[in-house]
Amino acid sequence: MLGPVLLAAARSDAIRRLVSGAPVTRPVVDRFVAGERLDQSLHTVRSLTDRGLDVTLDHLGEHITDRTEAVRNRDAYLDLTDALAAEGLGPRAEMSVKLSAFGQALPNGHDIAYANILPVVERAAAAGTTVTLDMEDHTTVDSTLAILAELRKRFPETGAVVQSYLFRTEEDCHALAGEGSRVRLVKGAYDEPADVAFRSKRDVDRSYVRCLRILMAGKGYPMVGSHDPRIVAIAQELARRAGRKQDEYEFQMLYGIRDAEQRRLVAEGHRMRVYVPYGTDWYGYFMRRLAERPANTAFFLRSLATRG
Repeated sequence: MLGPVLLAAARSDAIRRLVSGAPVTRPVVDRFVAGERLDQSLHTVRSLTDRGLDVTLDHLGEHITDRTEAVRNRDAYLDLTDALAAEGLGPRAEMSVKLSAFGQALPNGHDIAYANILPVVERAAAAGTTVTLDMEDHTTVDSTLAILAELRKRFPETGAVVQSYLFRTEEDCHALAGEGSRVRLVKGAYDEPADVAFRSKRDVDRSYVRCLRILMAGKGYPMVGSHDPRIVAIAQELARRAGRKQDEYEFQMLYGIRDAEQRRLVAEGHRMRVYVPYGTDWYGYFMRRLAERPANTAFFLRSLATRG
């Protein structure tokens, strides 16, 4: 029951101030966020890649309503791209981008977001790395997929994210499972209405498996975004049935969650990519992680009450 409450809290400025100012918050945030500065995130990236893990980096920020802020987010990704190139991390570290951080929610936001993301994708390609477009709430899906299609005309390695809790996602998987396409399949972390999304865990999981079957049978490169041991096992079996080698798909998990499982998959020869967020605008991301993990929520709320 706490999930929808926390997702609503993620949009509250008053609760943002309360949570951000609480002394107990920082140790919990540090579990999920690799620092506020670029140099801190790069230290984390090097630590992960040294252990055989690949990385996708997310400079935190979303739902921007100021055009200047959207440009700042673009520039932060350009700086990140240059840093990955300088460190020689391009082959091991890609980038994940939320288009709402690039101005998608502004008037004429579709065009603004495309204009801001294009130079990032161009510089990423020059640096030997790639960009994946994160998916946000259902109102952004059409715009995000249209921008993806435009980018892939010049940069076919640009990745997409689809969310199994949306009714439309099976159809989207069929459209995206073509040659060269990179698709990360996740369950979804936004509080969507019942007319567009499955609401029960059982239905979301079943949809996930149906979508994963489509992606594994296709000609693209599936990226299995899940911490669920059952989903991991199903993905391995579907890959086997589709005749895929271990380098023809990958697993992805969030920084700070199921570290031992990440190491186990690497030890078995699988490609395992860690989603590493960093930056000062961590609040929305942090609240969604609490909403997904009841144990973390209980710990945080107890600590907040005790320290408050």
